[in-house]
Amino acid sequence: MKITFLGSGTSQGVPVIACHCKVCTSQNPKDQRLRSSILIESQDKTIVIDTGPDFRQQMLRAKIDKLDAVVFTHSHKDHIAGLDDVRAFNYKQQTAMDVYANQQVQEALRREFYYVFSDFKYPGIPLLDIHDIDLAPFSIGDIDLIPIEVMHYKMPVLGFRIEDFTYITDAKTISAKEKEKIKGTRILVVNALQKEKHISHFTLEEAISFASEIGAEQTYFTHISHRMGTHDEVSKELPSKIALAYDGLSFEI
Repeated sequence: MKITFLGSGTSQGVPVIACHCKVCTSQNPKDQRLRSSILIESQDKTIVIDTGPDFRQQMLRAKIDKLDAVVFTHSHKDHIAGLDDVRAFNYKQQTAMDVYANQQVQEALRREFYYVFSDFKYPGIPLLDIHDIDLAPFSIGDIDLIPIEVMHYKMPVLGFRIEDFTYITDAKTISAKEKEKIKGTRILVVNALQKEKHISHFTLEEAISFASEIGAEQTYFTHISHRMGTHDEVSKELPSKIALAYDGLSFEI
């Protein structure tokens, strides 16, 4: 099974106007971070976790011509805003897109993409087949997912364990009970927003501490903000077995 980072960045801390800092002017492709999302490819299925505002660009950049399902972690715009662009896969595959989301996310989708759920189906709108998920394990073809609840300040967010790989984004705290689901993970992905304190995200120091506690063979940090610094600079500060993710990074699990 192959994991690919479609995006390793975040909206938070990213300038919305022209910026001339080291990150924005860096020539290193690893500093060009789109919003956080991963692609999972098995023998039978191809799925993405989260469709942020960069979803269309990510699909084109990665040359993805087949997509079986979308899985959502939570309802914030930087994780759901690109869902409309599944319509291209509807057209190509001539079928509705399977979408796996909890009730909180489903409510947000119905608000943000009201036209998808209206009684009158305008020609060409995205076609979705919604599947309700909670904390119970579920499968998409030959991909088995174990949801892990983390807290994004006061908001529950889902991470997912797939075999010996765990993907967590937008976490600030994780209960002892949910950490039990992560034990034995060989490859861990977890958010590290910035070095300064933040109310709803792991800082770099907190992410390093969490990674050390889990003790995976390899940990990658994602959901990296503009404020973190350049890939090369931050990499020098990281312990062994911990690295920054970057768009296009892939590995087998």
